[in-house]
Amino acid sequence: MINYPPIDELAEKTGSKYALCVVASKRARQLIDHAHNQGLTELPSKEKPLSEAAEEIYEDKVTVSKY
Repeated sequence: MINYPPIDELAEKTGSKYALCVVASKRARQLIDHAHNQGLTELPSKEKPLSEAAEEIYEDKVTVSKY
């Protein structure tokens, strides 16, 4: 379970908890694929991909486009 960053604050940044789930899972998959393309078995930061994705959303490194 993710305790930091707070789920409610992440949901505000994405627009809803559903959007948060979609964006975080897509970003986590990108991180995993990138690590595998470099021949790594885990992320360089040693964090779980979903935790890394949540931090990136919280720090506005990942933006959500509303269509």
